[in-house]
Amino acid sequence: MAKSPNQKLKLLYLMKIFQEKTDDNHGLRAVDLIEELRQYGIEVERKSLYSDIEALQIFGLDINKIQKNRTFYYYMGQRELEFAELKLLVDAVQSSKFITVKKSRQLIKKLEHLVSIHDAKKLHRQVYVQSRVKTRNEQIFYNVDKVYNAIDENRMIQFQYCQWNLQKEMELRHNGTYYRISPWGLVWDNENYYLIGYDSSSQKIKHFRVDKMRNIRMMEQKREGENVFRQVDVSKYTNMHFGMFSGQEQTVELLCQNQSIGIIMDRFGTETRLCKVDEEYFRATINVVVSNNFLGWLIGLGDDIKIVGPENVLQMMQERVQSLMEMYGKGTLIKD
Repeated sequence: MAKSPNQKLKLLYLMKIFQEKTDDNHGLRAVDLIEELRQYGIEVERKSLYSDIEALQIFGLDINKIQKNRTFYYYMGQRELEFAELKLLVDAVQSSKFITVKKSRQLIKKLEHLVSIHDAKKLHRQVYVQSRVKTRNEQIFYNVDKVYNAIDENRMIQFQYCQWNLQKEMELRHNGTYYRISPWGLVWDNENYYLIGYDSSSQKIKHFRVDKMRNIRMMEQKREGENVFRQVDVSKYTNMHFGMFSGQEQTVELLCQNQSIGIIMDRFGTETRLCKVDEEYFRATINVVVSNNFLGWLIGLGDDIKIVGPENVLQMMQERVQSLMEMYGKGTLIKD
């Protein structure tokens, strides 16, 4: 019998069959494996098949054999990623605002190829991306890549920046003026990707939503601001900026009920300075950028956490609360 051109690929196709058609709960008999190979134009004898399975095992594949009613079934067990790990990745992809619906489906489809067709159906059943809040910018992956390339090349970048208008469209800020920034890092905060960089013109560290950046270009100039960033912990930077809103960084004293310890640890980390007041309260000393987002976060916690210093921040909170009382008490926001 003349050999098929695919005969040389027998081991590769056999590995593909095990990866796609089998798992811990779904095995194939030797006769099934022979038939599956025949679908690829490959003829194999039973004795040769056993040798091929052994070769895959020696190669490192976790091919197992189990007996049911005098019949042996073969299946692929352990894989590079466990099914539970893949479910976590799928959850992360489908819940990420910075990934578009289209790209989310493409990525999840690729993840499904890492498990059997049987487990892939289970992954697919848990996918709900259509109604989630997602970015519309398909360029975000290319934006991230361009930023990383600039960091690797130690170059500045220039780009245009967008904002939403009332027509639900993205429009260029400052009439399309290009921002020139030295990129030093990318962070994922509050389900959004941010570029953290140094603005030489203002001599400040600034951050930008990656999905709002357009026409990113690597510049010839080397990055600036290295000395500044040597003194900055990027993870602490994101903790201080609520919703990545800008403002003045200050040391703030909070009086907290003991039951709020988890809230403080989750937001500001385990290095936060704490001091016991009595059996019900403790003080927390935090470094934070004081913005309306920060004040709104505290208002949302009710009387569990209270600002006790410094005086200017306490006054900002009092003015914020007074403004909200006037707005909702007199209806000054909505006019007939």
